[in-house]
Amino acid sequence: MIIPALDLIDGKVVRLHQGDYGKQRDYGSSPLPRLQDYQAQGAQVLHLVDLTGAKDPNQRQLPLLKSLLAGVSVPVQVGGGVRSAEDVEALLAAGASRVVVGSTAVKSPDVVGQWFERFGAEAIVLALDVRIDEAGNKQVAVSGWQETSGVTLEQLVEHFLPLGLRHVLCTDISRDGTLSGSNVGLYREICTLYPQVGFQASGGIGALSDIRALRGSGVSGVIVGRALLEGKFDVKEAIQCWQNG
Repeated sequence: MIIPALDLIDGKVVRLHQGDYGKQRDYGSSPLPRLQDYQAQGAQVLHLVDLTGAKDPNQRQLPLLKSLLAGVSVPVQVGGGVRSAEDVEALLAAGASRVVVGSTAVKSPDVVGQWFERFGAEAIVLALDVRIDEAGNKQVAVSGWQETSGVTLEQLVEHFLPLGLRHVLCTDISRDGTLSGSNVGLYREICTLYPQVGFQASGGIGALSDIRALRGSGVSGVIVGRALLEGKFDVKEAIQCWQNG
């Protein structure tokens, strides 16, 4: 399915280039009408990233997130600086259907394993952002992509599989925010390796042809952010392309 995404800083809709807070593009301060429009056009799941909370969990935009989640009726997955069970609990209580967990799953896999047991595998999406090195290893980056963890995508997936892992949002960092197309080969490979996991492709979607290229790759969802904000196509067109080619 097509999953429209918004990134939020201090109540504003923004995009960062390659995760860099210094390279921020502003798309206005009306996230709710955008989300409602995405839902009206047929989106069945939405994706929100609290970049303020990602930078400083004490500044998490919970009141804003609550109002956004109350303003739509489709499931919404929410991420950004999730570092504790209390963070997961707060986002679920605010109305999130699933909580997106990134760096903490890499740095403290056993802690996140406890969250799987406590909240259920359906409530957690692992966000694994990869840099593919010259040898083809899928190194997972952490801390807003500032550092590489030394852990591979496969190692992490295999750690969480026995806990019932259902959802993985996988971003090829080199493609994110570039509108230059997805790394289709990456998704085809990991979906074949782990057919029991629903992989969401993220990064690089700039045209309907990029969505078309992912059909048949095995991914369960396609995250679309900047292309929608910049009017490259709309949600309705993206869904039709995903369903019909």
